[in-house]
Amino acid sequence: MRTLDQARLPQPDLAEVEIGTVLQALADPVRLQIVRLLSSQGAAACGELDLPVKRSTVSHHLRTLRETGLLETHLKGNTRVSKVRREELDRRFPGLLASILDAAPAVPVPSEEEPGEADGER
Repeated sequence: MRTLDQARLPQPDLAEVEIGTVLQALADPVRLQIVRLLSSQGAAACGELDLPVKRSTVSHHLRTLRETGLLETHLKGNTRVSKVRREELDRRFPGLLASILDAAPAVPVPSEEEPGEADGER
C-alpha cells in the first residue's frame, strides 16, 4: 500500500523557486484559469476542469504548473488530482497569489483617433 508521500508526484521545493518562474507560469491564460478554478474548487482531476482546450492540453498545463511549484498532484487510483499549494505559496510569496487571482481582467483601451477620422474626413 502506498503512503501519501509515495502517491504524491514530484514537485519542487518552493524555497528554490524564483518569483519569475511563478509569474511566467501564470502568464499563460489557460494556466491562470486552471489556478483560479482549483483555488475555488479545492482539488480536481484533469477531466473535471471546464476549460476551452483539449484534455491533453489541460494535462500539459497541469504538469507545467506542478513542475513550477504552483500545484501539488496526488494519485488516486489511476486519477491525478491536483490542488494549489496555497499555504506554501503564501509563505514563500506573501500576497502574490491573492493579488493575481483577485485582479480584474484587462480592459482593452480604444486607440485614439485623429480628429476628423471618425467622420471619414481626411
